[in-house]
Amino acid sequence: MEIQLDEITGWVGDFFWPFLRLGALFVAAPIFGARTVPVRIRIILAFVITLLIQPTLPFLETINPLSPEGILVILQQLSIGLLMGMTLQIMLGALVMAGMIVATTMGLGFASTVDPQNGVQVTMLGQFYLIIATLFFLSLDGHLLLLKTLADSFTALPINSELISVQAFWNVSTYVSEMFLMAVLIALPTMVGVLLVNLGLGVVTRAAPSLNIFAVGFPVTMLAGFILMFLSLPLMSTLLMNLFTSSFDFMRTMVN
Repeated sequence: MEIQLDEITGWVGDFFWPFLRLGALFVAAPIFGARTVPVRIRIILAFVITLLIQPTLPFLETINPLSPEGILVILQQLSIGLLMGMTLQIMLGALVMAGMIVATTMGLGFASTVDPQNGVQVTMLGQFYLIIATLFFLSLDGHLLLLKTLADSFTALPINSELISVQAFWNVSTYVSEMFLMAVLIALPTMVGVLLVNLGLGVVTRAAPSLNIFAVGFPVTMLAGFILMFLSLPLMSTLLMNLFTSSFDFMRTMVN
């Protein structure tokens, strides 16, 4: 029995190219790409999922990974996986920004903690919104939908030497602006309520100049902010649903 070099290259490529796209996704995607998830776990998970979806993939051409065409294919797979993962990271970053806006408005901008997922300093309220969004994302099976979208991308974006168009990166910049707008919408009820409280404190200060506004205003503003956050929590489900829907719609548009 003789086995040709082209056959070995084809067998390796059938597993290697999808593994690259999955590995890049797990590097950038939330939950999978968290710093608390060991690198070995990500590699094993990418290996297992690649074995599961490989039989469903369309026919793959035999490409030598060490050839110039193979280098372009490697760059293509890494770019697609990273873009899909960064799409969800930007979505969660919008929630962190919303928490930062609310914390600054309430006077809690100094209260920060380390985000275990990204290893950076975020405000306490930003971490609070991030935890709620992550749990909501998992409850909607968003991680499974992410894997399904990636599996479908092999049909829309087959494995070849064509690089991603520049328009895709411009679309990402537009998506970032939309996420910042969504962050403002999430923080808007608390921002407006705290602003009205500050206006009321300003009127009280003018009516009673002897009142120590710094001793009274800070706890009142903080208490009002927490009450408004609690009252606006029921609206978070609708906003988060719209946020996740727009993120996955953008992801499907990008891979199509």
